[in-house]
Amino acid sequence: MATMKYSRQRESIRDFVHSCHEHPTADMVYAGIREEFPNISLGTVYRNLSLLVELGEITKISTDSGPDRFDCNTKPHSHFICTQCQCIRDIELPDTEYIEKMAAENFDGEIISHVTTFYGICKDCLRKNSFKKEA
Repeated sequence: MATMKYSRQRESIRDFVHSCHEHPTADMVYAGIREEFPNISLGTVYRNLSLLVELGEITKISTDSGPDRFDCNTKPHSHFICTQCQCIRDIELPDTEYIEKMAAENFDGEIISHVTTFYGICKDCLRKNSFKKEA
């Protein structure tokens, strides 16, 4: 494989995703690095995010409603997506191997990985909803 040319923009995009634990969208990354690179295009951000995903330096989270999000945590873990505010939170489960083992026992093939996403209402939205009911 050919050696990849160093890019300050790519490094800045990677650093932004690694420093932002809110699972940013491409638009959020674009807005976040515009100060350092005022002439960067949204297309450049998208291309570099895709490359960083391909290289395994970040992961992409596809959502049912809304744009893709990006995660600096490349280790196996689950996500929670709030159905009201669309925030994404990491969920660390103690035994993800158990899920793969159970799936493998019920599937005629080879499972190499899995993605688990939980949906519901986050504590902030629950608090806002209960506050609205009291008012």
